[in-house]
Amino acid sequence: MVGPLNRKPGSPDPRLSGPTRRTALGLILGAPLLGACSGGQVSNPFGPSAPEGPAGPQQQPLAVGTGQVKVGLILPLSAAGNAGVAAQSMKNAAEMALAEFQDPNIQLLIKDDGGSPQGAQQVTQQALGEGAEIILGPLFAASVPATAQLTRARGVSVIAFSTDSSVAGRGVYLLSFLPESDVNRIVDYSASIGKKSFAALLPDNAYGNVVEAAFKQAVGRKGRLVAFEKYSVDRSAAARTVAQSLGSADALFIADDGESVVATADALTAAGANLRNIQLLGTGLWDNPRVYASPVLQGGLYAAPDPSGFRGFSGRYRAKYGADPVRTATLAYDAVALVAALSKQGAQRFAPETLTNPSGFAGIDGLFRFRSDGSNERGLAVMKVASGGSTPVAGSPKSFGA
Repeated sequence: MVGPLNRKPGSPDPRLSGPTRRTALGLILGAPLLGACSGGQVSNPFGPSAPEGPAGPQQQPLAVGTGQVKVGLILPLSAAGNAGVAAQSMKNAAEMALAEFQDPNIQLLIKDDGGSPQGAQQVTQQALGEGAEIILGPLFAASVPATAQLTRARGVSVIAFSTDSSVAGRGVYLLSFLPESDVNRIVDYSASIGKKSFAALLPDNAYGNVVEAAFKQAVGRKGRLVAFEKYSVDRSAAARTVAQSLGSADALFIADDGESVVATADALTAAGANLRNIQLLGTGLWDNPRVYASPVLQGGLYAAPDPSGFRGFSGRYRAKYGADPVRTATLAYDAVALVAALSKQGAQRFAPETLTNPSGFAGIDGLFRFRSDGSNERGLAVMKVASGGSTPVAGSPKSFGA
Protein backbone atom coordinates (compact mmCIF):
# COMPACT_ATOMS: atom_id res chain seq x y z
CA MET A 1 0.00 0.00 0.00
CA VAL A 2 1.09 3.54 -0.61
CA GLY A 3 1.81 5.52 2.52
CA PRO A 4 0.92 9.18 3.08
CA LEU A 5 2.77 11.69 0.94
CA ASN A 6 4.20 13.72 3.79
CA ARG A 7 6.13 16.90 3.10
CA LYS A 8 9.39 17.82 4.75
CA PRO A 9 9.10 20.02 7.83
CA GLY A 10 9.03 23.69 6.88
CA SER A 11 8.20 23.11 3.21
CA PRO A 12 5.03 24.61 1.71
CA ASP A 13 1.97 22.40 1.97
CA PRO A 14 0.93 21.25 -1.53
CA ARG A 15 -2.45 20.14 -0.23
CA LEU A 16 -4.09 23.52 0.19
CA SER A 17 -7.10 24.30 -1.98
CA GLY A 18 -8.13 27.87 -1.20
CA PRO A 19 -8.79 28.21 2.54
CA THR A 20 -9.58 24.53 2.96
CA ARG A 21 -6.87 22.05 3.83
CA ARG A 22 -7.39 18.72 2.16
CA THR A 23 -7.16 15.50 4.12
CA ALA A 24 -3.73 13.97 4.59
CA LEU A 25 -2.29 12.66 1.37
CA GLY A 26 -2.77 8.94 1.23
CA LEU A 27 -5.28 6.72 -0.47
CA ILE A 28 -8.63 7.32 -2.12
CA LEU A 29 -10.15 3.92 -2.69
CA GLY A 30 -6.68 2.51 -3.04
CA ALA A 31 -5.27 5.34 -5.18
CA PRO A 32 -2.48 7.67 -4.03
CA LEU A 33 -3.37 11.32 -3.54
CA LEU A 34 -0.80 13.77 -4.80
CA GLY A 35 -2.01 17.23 -3.89
CA ALA A 36 -4.65 19.86 -4.50
CA CYS A 37 -6.80 20.78 -7.47
CA SER A 38 -5.51 23.40 -9.86
CA GLY A 39 -5.98 25.53 -12.91
CA GLY A 40 -4.63 28.62 -14.57
CA GLN A 41 -4.28 29.52 -18.20
CA VAL A 42 -3.78 26.45 -20.36
CA SER A 43 -1.99 27.13 -23.62
CA ASN A 44 -2.93 25.47 -26.87
CA PRO A 45 -2.59 21.74 -26.17
CA PHE A 46 -0.97 21.19 -29.53
CA GLY A 47 2.00 23.37 -28.50
CA PRO A 48 4.78 23.97 -27.88
CA SER A 49 5.88 22.81 -31.29
CA ALA A 50 9.07 20.90 -31.81
CA PRO A 51 12.04 22.99 -32.88
CA GLU A 52 12.80 23.07 -36.58
CA GLY A 53 15.85 21.35 -37.96
CA PRO A 54 17.97 18.57 -36.45
CA ALA A 55 18.49 18.69 -32.74
CA GLY A 56 20.14 16.37 -30.31
CA PRO A 57 20.87 16.11 -26.63
CA GLN A 58 23.34 18.76 -25.52
CA GLN A 59 23.39 18.84 -21.76
CA GLN A 60 25.29 16.57 -19.44
CA PRO A 61 23.37 13.76 -17.69
CA LEU A 62 21.96 14.75 -14.31
CA ALA A 63 20.82 12.58 -11.42
CA VAL A 64 18.75 14.10 -8.61
CA GLY A 65 17.90 12.26 -5.41
CA THR A 66 19.40 9.26 -3.70
CA GLY A 67 16.51 6.79 -3.71
CA GLN A 68 16.76 3.18 -4.80
CA VAL A 69 14.09 3.41 -7.53
CA LYS A 70 15.48 5.02 -10.65
CA VAL A 71 13.15 7.10 -12.81
CA GLY A 72 14.03 8.55 -16.20
CA LEU A 73 12.83 12.10 -16.96
CA ILE A 74 13.16 13.08 -20.63
CA LEU A 75 12.72 16.73 -21.63
CA PRO A 76 13.88 18.90 -24.58
CA LEU A 77 16.14 21.01 -22.39
CA SER A 78 18.41 22.21 -25.20
CA ALA A 79 15.63 22.76 -27.74
CA ALA A 80 15.30 26.22 -29.23
CA GLY A 81 12.70 28.82 -28.27
CA ASN A 82 9.65 28.15 -26.13
CA ALA A 83 10.27 24.39 -26.08
CA GLY A 84 13.50 24.78 -24.16
CA VAL A 85 11.95 27.32 -21.81
CA ALA A 86 9.05 24.97 -21.08
CA ALA A 87 11.43 22.06 -20.54
CA GLN A 88 13.52 23.97 -17.99
CA SER A 89 10.39 24.99 -16.08
CA MET A 90 9.19 21.37 -16.06
CA LYS A 91 12.60 20.22 -14.84
CA ASN A 92 12.40 22.75 -12.00
CA ALA A 93 8.92 21.52 -11.09
CA ALA A 94 10.09 17.91 -11.07
CA GLU A 95 12.91 18.76 -8.67
CA MET A 96 10.48 20.76 -6.55
CA ALA A 97 8.18 17.74 -6.25
CA LEU A 98 11.12 15.64 -5.12
CA ALA A 99 12.08 18.26 -2.51
CA GLU A 100 8.53 18.51 -1.14
CA PHE A 101 8.07 14.75 -0.78
CA GLN A 102 9.32 13.35 2.52
CA ASP A 103 11.98 10.66 2.11
CA PRO A 104 11.30 9.87 -1.56
CA ASN A 105 12.74 6.53 -2.54
CA ILE A 106 13.50 7.61 -6.10
CA GLN A 107 16.40 9.00 -8.08
CA LEU A 108 15.57 11.13 -11.10
CA LEU A 109 17.74 10.49 -14.14
CA ILE A 110 17.18 13.75 -16.04
CA LYS A 111 17.88 13.45 -19.77
CA ASP A 112 17.90 16.02 -22.57
CA ASP A 113 16.49 14.72 -25.86
CA GLY A 114 17.03 18.01 -27.69
CA GLY A 115 13.45 17.89 -28.93
CA SER A 116 14.08 15.19 -31.55
CA PRO A 117 13.00 11.53 -31.88
CA GLN A 118 16.63 10.52 -32.39
CA GLY A 119 17.60 12.29 -29.18
CA ALA A 120 14.69 10.67 -27.34
CA GLN A 121 15.77 7.21 -28.43
CA GLN A 122 19.36 7.87 -27.43
CA VAL A 123 18.59 9.12 -23.93
CA THR A 124 15.91 6.48 -23.35
CA GLN A 125 18.55 3.87 -24.05
CA GLN A 126 20.82 5.62 -21.53
CA ALA A 127 18.12 5.75 -18.86
CA LEU A 128 17.20 2.09 -19.31
CA GLY A 129 20.87 1.16 -19.19
CA GLU A 130 21.16 3.01 -15.89
CA GLY A 131 18.30 0.99 -14.44
CA ALA A 132 15.25 3.26 -14.92
CA GLU A 133 12.07 1.41 -13.92
CA ILE A 134 9.76 3.97 -15.54
CA ILE A 135 10.19 6.85 -17.99
CA LEU A 136 8.57 10.29 -17.57
CA GLY A 137 8.36 12.15 -20.91
CA PRO A 138 9.10 12.89 -23.69
CA LEU A 139 7.20 16.14 -24.32
CA PHE A 140 6.77 16.02 -28.11
CA ALA A 141 4.44 13.54 -29.82
CA ALA A 142 7.04 12.63 -32.47
CA SER A 143 9.50 11.57 -29.76
CA VAL A 144 7.13 9.32 -27.81
CA PRO A 145 7.18 6.37 -30.29
CA ALA A 146 10.99 6.50 -30.34
CA THR A 147 11.02 6.08 -26.57
CA ALA A 148 8.22 3.49 -26.57
CA GLN A 149 10.05 1.29 -29.06
CA LEU A 150 12.71 0.68 -26.44
CA THR A 151 10.58 0.65 -23.29
CA ARG A 152 8.04 -1.86 -24.63
CA ALA A 153 10.83 -4.34 -25.33
CA ARG A 154 11.83 -4.08 -21.66
CA GLY A 155 8.30 -4.03 -20.22
CA VAL A 156 8.87 -0.52 -18.82
CA SER A 157 5.97 1.93 -18.58
CA VAL A 158 6.09 5.49 -19.93
CA ILE A 159 4.20 8.54 -18.65
CA ALA A 160 4.55 11.06 -21.49
CA PHE A 161 3.53 14.71 -21.69
CA SER A 162 2.27 14.82 -25.28
CA THR A 163 -1.31 15.88 -26.04
CA ASP A 164 -1.55 13.63 -29.11
CA SER A 165 -3.68 10.63 -28.09
CA SER A 166 -2.50 8.65 -31.12
CA VAL A 167 0.89 8.02 -29.47
CA ALA A 168 -0.67 6.50 -26.33
CA GLY A 169 -1.29 2.82 -25.64
CA ARG A 170 0.58 -0.40 -24.78
CA GLY A 171 2.35 0.89 -21.70
CA VAL A 172 2.48 4.54 -22.81
CA TYR A 173 0.25 6.83 -20.72
CA LEU A 174 -0.34 10.53 -21.32
CA LEU A 175 -0.31 12.92 -18.36
CA SER A 176 -1.39 16.02 -20.29
CA PHE A 177 -4.39 18.26 -20.85
CA LEU A 178 -6.33 16.35 -23.49
CA PRO A 179 -9.09 18.21 -25.36
CA GLU A 180 -11.38 15.20 -24.96
CA SER A 181 -11.67 15.77 -21.21
CA ASP A 182 -12.72 19.39 -21.73
CA VAL A 183 -15.33 18.42 -24.28
CA ASN A 184 -16.87 15.62 -22.23
CA ARG A 185 -17.07 17.77 -19.11
CA ILE A 186 -18.71 20.79 -20.75
CA VAL A 187 -21.22 18.74 -22.74
CA ASP A 188 -22.17 16.67 -19.70
CA TYR A 189 -22.60 19.80 -17.59
CA SER A 190 -24.66 21.52 -20.30
CA ALA A 191 -26.99 18.53 -20.51
CA SER A 192 -27.35 18.59 -16.71
CA ILE A 193 -28.70 22.16 -16.87
CA GLY A 194 -31.17 21.31 -19.62
CA LYS A 195 -29.25 21.97 -22.84
CA LYS A 196 -30.11 19.26 -25.39
CA SER A 197 -29.64 20.81 -28.85
CA PHE A 198 -26.08 21.75 -29.77
CA ALA A 199 -24.39 23.74 -32.54
CA ALA A 200 -20.64 23.97 -33.06
CA LEU A 201 -18.12 26.08 -34.94
CA LEU A 202 -14.58 24.67 -34.91
CA PRO A 203 -11.22 25.39 -36.55
CA ASP A 204 -10.19 23.17 -39.43
CA ASN A 205 -6.88 22.05 -37.94
CA ALA A 206 -5.43 19.25 -35.82
CA TYR A 207 -6.97 20.58 -32.62
CA GLY A 208 -10.35 21.02 -34.29
CA ASN A 209 -10.27 17.47 -35.62
CA VAL A 210 -9.68 16.01 -32.16
CA VAL A 211 -12.36 18.19 -30.61
CA GLU A 212 -14.83 17.37 -33.39
CA ALA A 213 -14.61 13.63 -32.76
CA ALA A 214 -15.03 14.04 -29.00
CA PHE A 215 -17.85 16.59 -29.35
CA LYS A 216 -19.94 14.53 -31.76
CA GLN A 217 -19.56 11.48 -29.55
CA ALA A 218 -20.48 13.39 -26.38
CA VAL A 219 -23.48 15.11 -27.98
CA GLY A 220 -24.64 11.77 -29.33
CA ARG A 221 -24.91 10.54 -25.74
CA LYS A 222 -26.54 13.65 -24.29
CA GLY A 223 -28.61 15.36 -26.98
CA ARG A 224 -28.63 16.20 -30.69
CA LEU A 225 -26.43 18.14 -33.08
CA VAL A 226 -28.39 20.75 -35.04
CA ALA A 227 -25.53 22.62 -36.75
CA PHE A 228 -21.83 21.97 -37.28
CA GLU A 229 -19.27 23.89 -39.33
CA LYS A 230 -15.50 24.19 -39.53
CA TYR A 231 -13.49 27.20 -40.68
CA SER A 232 -9.98 27.90 -41.87
CA VAL A 233 -8.62 31.44 -42.24
CA ASP A 234 -11.91 33.03 -43.32
CA ARG A 235 -14.60 32.08 -40.83
CA SER A 236 -17.37 34.31 -42.25
CA ALA A 237 -19.06 31.67 -44.45
CA ALA A 238 -19.09 29.06 -41.67
CA ALA A 239 -20.36 31.69 -39.23
CA ARG A 240 -23.27 32.60 -41.54
CA THR A 241 -24.28 28.94 -41.88
CA VAL A 242 -24.26 28.35 -38.12
CA ALA A 243 -25.98 31.65 -37.38
CA GLN A 244 -28.94 30.58 -39.53
CA SER A 245 -29.40 27.42 -37.43
CA LEU A 246 -29.11 28.88 -33.94
CA GLY A 247 -32.86 29.26 -33.58
CA SER A 248 -33.15 25.52 -32.96
CA ALA A 249 -30.07 25.21 -30.67
CA ASP A 250 -29.78 25.51 -26.89
CA ALA A 251 -26.00 25.81 -26.84
CA LEU A 252 -23.18 26.83 -29.17
CA PHE A 253 -19.73 25.26 -28.81
CA ILE A 254 -16.70 27.25 -30.00
CA ALA A 255 -13.31 25.60 -29.41
CA ASP A 256 -10.20 27.59 -30.22
CA ASP A 257 -7.56 29.69 -28.49
CA GLY A 258 -8.46 33.04 -26.94
CA GLU A 259 -7.87 35.40 -29.87
CA SER A 260 -9.56 33.06 -32.34
CA VAL A 261 -12.57 32.53 -30.07
CA VAL A 262 -13.13 36.28 -29.96
CA ALA A 263 -12.80 36.54 -33.75
CA THR A 264 -15.27 33.69 -34.21
CA ALA A 265 -17.79 35.27 -31.85
CA ASP A 266 -17.43 38.57 -33.71
CA ALA A 267 -17.99 36.79 -37.05
CA LEU A 268 -21.17 35.18 -35.70
CA THR A 269 -22.43 38.55 -34.49
CA ALA A 270 -21.67 40.08 -37.89
CA ALA A 271 -23.66 37.24 -39.48
CA GLY A 272 -26.71 38.22 -37.44
CA ALA A 273 -26.45 35.82 -34.52
CA ASN A 274 -27.67 37.06 -31.14
CA LEU A 275 -25.25 35.24 -28.86
CA ARG A 276 -26.98 36.52 -25.73
CA ASN A 277 -29.88 34.18 -26.47
CA ILE A 278 -27.82 31.00 -26.47
CA GLN A 279 -25.48 29.32 -24.03
CA LEU A 280 -21.90 29.61 -25.29
CA LEU A 281 -19.57 26.70 -24.52
CA GLY A 282 -15.81 26.24 -24.82
CA THR A 283 -12.71 24.36 -23.72
CA GLY A 284 -9.84 25.23 -21.40
CA LEU A 285 -8.30 27.41 -24.11
CA TRP A 286 -10.93 30.00 -23.17
CA ASP A 287 -8.91 30.75 -20.04
CA ASN A 288 -7.50 33.85 -21.71
CA PRO A 289 -7.67 37.61 -21.03
CA ARG A 290 -8.97 38.24 -24.56
CA VAL A 291 -11.99 36.05 -23.85
CA TYR A 292 -12.73 37.77 -20.54
CA ALA A 293 -12.60 41.17 -22.23
CA SER A 294 -15.05 40.24 -25.00
CA PRO A 295 -18.57 41.63 -24.36
CA VAL A 296 -20.28 38.92 -26.44
CA LEU A 297 -18.57 36.04 -24.61
CA GLN A 298 -19.71 37.12 -21.13
CA GLY A 299 -21.56 34.26 -19.42
CA GLY A 300 -19.93 31.60 -21.60
CA LEU A 301 -19.00 28.32 -19.92
CA TYR A 302 -15.85 26.29 -20.36
CA ALA A 303 -14.22 23.28 -18.71
CA ALA A 304 -10.79 23.63 -17.09
CA PRO A 305 -8.86 22.58 -14.01
CA ASP A 306 -9.92 24.41 -10.85
CA PRO A 307 -7.53 27.39 -10.65
CA SER A 308 -6.81 27.20 -6.92
CA GLY A 309 -4.12 24.52 -7.04
CA PHE A 310 -2.11 26.18 -9.78
CA ARG A 311 -2.11 29.44 -7.83
CA GLY A 312 -0.63 27.66 -4.81
CA PHE A 313 1.86 25.78 -6.95
CA SER A 314 2.91 28.98 -8.73
CA GLY A 315 3.52 30.75 -5.44
CA ARG A 316 5.81 27.98 -4.20
CA TYR A 317 7.59 27.85 -7.56
CA ARG A 318 8.21 31.62 -7.58
CA ALA A 319 9.53 31.49 -4.03
CA LYS A 320 11.98 28.77 -5.02
CA TYR A 321 13.06 29.86 -8.50
CA GLY A 322 12.23 33.56 -8.70
CA ALA A 323 10.16 33.21 -11.86
CA ASP A 324 6.72 32.07 -12.97
CA PRO A 325 6.28 28.44 -14.08
CA VAL A 326 4.95 27.50 -17.50
CA ARG A 327 1.45 26.04 -17.34
CA THR A 328 2.66 22.53 -18.18
CA ALA A 329 5.11 22.53 -15.25
CA THR A 330 2.43 20.93 -13.08
CA LEU A 331 2.55 17.86 -15.30
CA ALA A 332 6.17 17.21 -14.36
CA TYR A 333 5.42 17.90 -10.69
CA ASP A 334 2.49 15.47 -10.65
CA ALA A 335 4.41 12.80 -12.56
CA VAL A 336 7.27 12.85 -10.06
CA ALA A 337 4.91 12.93 -7.07
CA LEU A 338 3.02 9.96 -8.52
CA VAL A 339 6.08 7.78 -9.04
CA ALA A 340 7.44 8.77 -5.62
CA ALA A 341 4.18 7.55 -4.07
CA LEU A 342 4.08 4.35 -6.10
CA SER A 343 7.76 3.62 -5.42
CA LYS A 344 6.77 2.52 -1.92
CA GLN A 345 4.84 -0.39 -3.39
CA GLY A 346 6.26 -3.73 -4.47
CA ALA A 347 7.50 -5.12 -7.75
CA GLN A 348 4.28 -4.16 -9.59
CA ARG A 349 4.51 -0.48 -8.59
CA PHE A 350 4.64 0.80 -12.19
CA ALA A 351 2.71 -2.05 -13.83
CA PRO A 352 -0.27 -1.21 -16.08
CA GLU A 353 -2.76 -2.47 -13.50
CA THR A 354 -1.27 -0.09 -10.92
CA LEU A 355 -1.17 2.95 -13.19
CA THR A 356 -4.72 2.36 -14.47
CA ASN A 357 -6.31 2.19 -11.00
CA PRO A 358 -9.91 3.26 -11.75
CA SER A 359 -10.05 5.41 -8.61
CA GLY A 360 -7.33 7.56 -10.12
CA PHE A 361 -4.98 9.99 -8.45
CA ALA A 362 -5.21 13.60 -7.24
CA GLY A 363 -2.56 16.07 -8.32
CA ILE A 364 -1.94 19.78 -8.61
CA ASP A 365 -4.54 19.93 -11.40
CA GLY A 366 -7.14 17.83 -9.60
CA LEU A 367 -8.23 14.25 -10.14
CA PHE A 368 -6.84 12.26 -13.04
CA ARG A 369 -6.74 8.64 -14.08
CA PHE A 370 -5.09 6.74 -16.89
CA ARG A 371 -7.22 4.65 -19.21
CA SER A 372 -6.01 1.31 -20.49
CA ASP A 373 -5.56 2.86 -23.96
CA GLY A 374 -3.02 5.29 -22.49
CA SER A 375 -5.23 8.38 -22.61
CA ASN A 376 -6.40 10.07 -19.43
CA GLU A 377 -9.52 11.43 -17.83
CA ARG A 378 -9.45 14.53 -15.65
CA GLY A 379 -11.87 15.81 -13.05
CA LEU A 380 -12.48 19.35 -14.30
CA ALA A 381 -14.38 22.35 -13.02
CA VAL A 382 -16.83 24.38 -15.11
CA MET A 383 -15.91 28.07 -15.29
CA LYS A 384 -18.06 31.05 -16.31
CA VAL A 385 -16.62 33.94 -18.30
CA ALA A 386 -16.86 37.24 -16.46
CA SER A 387 -15.27 40.64 -16.98
CA GLY A 388 -11.69 40.47 -15.81
CA GLY A 389 -11.62 36.72 -15.18
CA SER A 390 -13.78 33.69 -14.59
CA THR A 391 -15.81 32.21 -11.75
CA PRO A 392 -16.52 28.52 -11.05
CA VAL A 393 -20.12 27.39 -11.49
CA ALA A 394 -19.39 23.71 -10.88
CA GLY A 395 -16.41 22.45 -8.93
CA SER A 396 -14.06 19.61 -9.73
CA PRO A 397 -15.36 16.17 -8.70
CA LYS A 398 -13.94 14.70 -5.50
CA SER A 399 -13.90 11.20 -6.94
CA PHE A 400 -14.53 9.42 -10.20
CA GLY A 401 -17.91 7.74 -10.66
CA ALA A 402 -18.30 4.07 -11.41
